[in-house]
Amino acid sequence: MITSAENRTLKLVRRLASARQRDKLGLFVCEGEDLVDAARAAGVEPFEMLVAGVNVEPALLADVSTLAHPPRVLGIFRRGDLVRGDVPPLGLALWRVADPGNVGTLIRTADALGPAFVALSDGCADPTGPKAVRASMGALFRVPLLPFDDAPRPWVALVPRGGASLAEVMSTTFVVGAEREGIPDDVLERCDERATIPLAEEAESLNVATAGAIALYERARRRAAS
Repeated sequence: MITSAENRTLKLVRRLASARQRDKLGLFVCEGEDLVDAARAAGVEPFEMLVAGVNVEPALLADVSTLAHPPRVLGIFRRGDLVRGDVPPLGLALWRVADPGNVGTLIRTADALGPAFVALSDGCADPTGPKAVRASMGALFRVPLLPFDDAPRPWVALVPRGGASLAEVMSTTFVVGAEREGIPDDVLERCDERATIPLAEEAESLNVATAGAIALYERARRRAAS
């Protein structure tokens, strides 16, 4: 039973709150039984696990938690154990999507409307950060993640105005842009097509997670109808 805040595993959990340390160590934290169960269901076992009242004092686990209501279970996982292997023929490429909630939500969407992959550029929020992990609702352990430039073609950029209808494009990869800046010109030039989701005249744009969900849903709908 861990009874000291100076325990090495508790120190490791605190270190892994930092993106730099997650990169350096190749480890990340999942808080809560649902996430740990999702990992195990996907065949991913924790590197270490803490269970309140079993191998750690509940108050000490609460102290290292990032949640308002501390979990009973906390698992430490290896990044290298995340999904490998074949990439599905459909997915999303995220260009500098910095909000971890959006990144996690898009991973969850790829899982729900896939199978689909998620490709991430430099500047995206860490998908293994605590907020992204929670937003993914366990999909992180099922959805292949790859570098932005490795996303298979053709690429279709989702733009607020002036693109073709989603029903008219045949995309392998839907490219979605940063929350404020969108997709920059140099990335747009690398895309094969552009598509636009129709909006009300007074609307400026959609949240990036919503746009990605609509694009994948349209492809899923067309696949089911064919």
